[in-house]
Amino acid sequence: MAKKKRSASDRPDVQVARAPNGGPAATAAPAAAKPRLSGSPTGSGAIVAIPAEVTRGDWTVLILALMMFFAPAMGVPHEEMLQDTLKSIIVAFGALGAALLFFWQQRNRREGLRWHAVMWLPLMLMVYALISMIWSHTYLGGVESVRWFVFSVLLWLALNTVSREKLPMLAMGIHCGAVITALWGALQFWFNLKYFPQGPNPASTFVNRNFLAEFMACTLPFSFYLIWRARRSAEVALLAATLAFNLVVIMMTGTRSALAASVMAILVLVPVAWFYREQLSFPRWSSATRILAIGVFLSTFVGLGLVKSNNLNVAGQAGVDKNAFQVMLWRSGSMTSGYEYQQGSFSIRLVMWKATVRMIQKRPFSGVGAGAWEADIPLYQTEGSQLETDYYVHNEFLQLLAEYGLVGWVMLLWLLGYLSLSAWRTVRDRSPEGKAEAPLRAMVLTSLLAFLIVSNAGFPWRLAATGAIFALGLGILAASDARLRIAGWGSTTRLAWQPAYSQGLAVASMMSLALAAFISQQAAECESKIVKAVKMAMTISASNDFNNPKWDKTKAELLKLIKEGTDINPHYRKITPMVGDELARWGDWRNATWIWETVVSSRPYVVAIMTNVARGYASMGNPEKALEMLSRAKKIQPKATSVLSLEVVLLSRTGKEPQALKLARDSVNADLYDFDLINAAFVLAWRGGDFPLAIKAMETRMRGWPNTRAAGLIQLGNMYQTGMNDNARAVGAFREAVMATPPNERQAFLSQVPAQFRSQMGVALTAPATTTQTSASSK
Repeated sequence: MAKKKRSASDRPDVQVARAPNGGPAATAAPAAAKPRLSGSPTGSGAIVAIPAEVTRGDWTVLILALMMFFAPAMGVPHEEMLQDTLKSIIVAFGALGAALLFFWQQRNRREGLRWHAVMWLPLMLMVYALISMIWSHTYLGGVESVRWFVFSVLLWLALNTVSREKLPMLAMGIHCGAVITALWGALQFWFNLKYFPQGPNPASTFVNRNFLAEFMACTLPFSFYLIWRARRSAEVALLAATLAFNLVVIMMTGTRSALAASVMAILVLVPVAWFYREQLSFPRWSSATRILAIGVFLSTFVGLGLVKSNNLNVAGQAGVDKNAFQVMLWRSGSMTSGYEYQQGSFSIRLVMWKATVRMIQKRPFSGVGAGAWEADIPLYQTEGSQLETDYYVHNEFLQLLAEYGLVGWVMLLWLLGYLSLSAWRTVRDRSPEGKAEAPLRAMVLTSLLAFLIVSNAGFPWRLAATGAIFALGLGILAASDARLRIAGWGSTTRLAWQPAYSQGLAVASMMSLALAAFISQQAAECESKIVKAVKMAMTISASNDFNNPKWDKTKAELLKLIKEGTDINPHYRKITPMVGDELARWGDWRNATWIWETVVSSRPYVVAIMTNVARGYASMGNPEKALEMLSRAKKIQPKATSVLSLEVVLLSRTGKEPQALKLARDSVNADLYDFDLINAAFVLAWRGGDFPLAIKAMETRMRGWPNTRAAGLIQLGNMYQTGMNDNARAVGAFREAVMATPPNERQAFLSQVPAQFRSQMGVALTAPATTTQTSASSK
């Protein structure tokens, strides 16, 4: 059978103008007929034809759209997998699956494919991350290299497949994913839905409301773009309602950076829509459609925005009976409060930012290594400060410069320069093709602007769904550059291509998918085992009966789970130490210590974990190991309260009580103490005859830890009696201790009072617990 000859319209590197009836026009479009001059704007370089997007029979954009729908919309209904682990799996499989299908469909291709200058940005970071695995944190560097690899795949696929005709499909996937995500968040806000485990509410499927808001803010321009292009009144009404709904959910979160990004996006998109109205559909709406759009949008926005919350955990102190508008105003108004900058979240982030700036100053060229910020940050903190509960800087630009050094500077300046030039070219290009591209370019640039705004106070680059929007946005913009034949920073070149390339990359995609499946299975198994162990440990602790033999089987099971989990991945800094902490409460120092040591092997500068390990060794009678760990901790943070407390304890246990007492006195006077240190200060001061210090230490402990008040008064009474020979003060302390005990527990508590004083407690035993002091102590 004769092979059919391919027409010009079938060739993926040629764009053919279409007549209104769908057939080929008499002449080819100028953009396709003229080869472009690659290289600099002056015309140097080889003459090559820039290929068009791959469109014929290609499903890549559909897969990307489905990925952007499922990644935000799906969540884990239990705690045995982190929410972003699931989202990362969806994005990774979406990217690699799309790549496999793309290369399979192009397995016989000989025409060139696109390459854009912006592709070098994620590839530079990926190569740096791979190299930094040699000299910095191996695991974290490997995670970063995988992240930038997936980012590069998404960017390149978008560059080669997202045409003007297919962009609405991708935009619809993003918009619908945002709507479903917003629905989960709204149900949490209105009805306190607890289907998805979460921290700050409403978090939808993102575990944290800030993550939800950052993602939603980046999707708004895609929603606006769909409305601009909509023609049918039903479609317009549905898009208007869902856009208003998404805006209301952003207000529900009260996330200030996302609110600012949303306002900025609207301020940009409204004049863009007016300026390029000739290229859009909304100017041709009928008057009925216009009224419908405005009416539906305003009624949805105002109506849903006034519905009050039934969730106590919404936006911190905003609480129940606050609607979305009130939460937004309350959170925005907090920016004018001095508390926000002294003790609020901004003050905490400012401490992180200052430490990161010191990191950049000390490692300006090499950086500390990809992903290594969380491992190295204790080395750059000011004396006495500890950021060990934070894993990201909450400023992507600072973290990029701190980790990647000179490579990070190049990437950041190149990115900002490219986006600025793209915006300038969009405004300046008055050609027919430029005007046709302008609405979608403005939409993508606005989405990236919102993304950059929230990057100043969060870490959206590291979250799967938001990071995917970043990659796809750059890819869409690069594809537009190719259609406009832009030279310079936005230049697109033609990759020479052979069928063998597609076939080899299809095989590589299959292998990558298999590897992704294995990593996903390992991650799911590891997280499940560690979280189950944490939940078992906390259940035992909640019983307040740790040593009951009925828990022996549960203890054995949780130790088995935590061992298997850490064998798979010993780098879960966030949740693994929680098991060790609970074991230490029960007095199981041996198992608590080895669990903490797995964390120290991955995060060697976390002072709190190091001091826990030292306490474990001290409790097991191994002072040499304890002192070795103390020495390491002192080199990092000599004035950290956990370090001072540990040093006091170890000095007292190694026969150096005078030194321990002096250090305890200095620490208490400087208000540098924790429970263990203040408790040790009381005992050491009593033994050393420094009774004023002992009294001060115990009163400080009772104020800071009110639930220890009754026991503390008993200790003071014993000191008054045996140490100071002051029976009158002893009787007063014992009586106050009994009065601080609930009436139904006083008789049992009386056994702690020395026998010779019990008869003098009679009045306290019969007195009702109605005094202000007693009520406060009981609480």
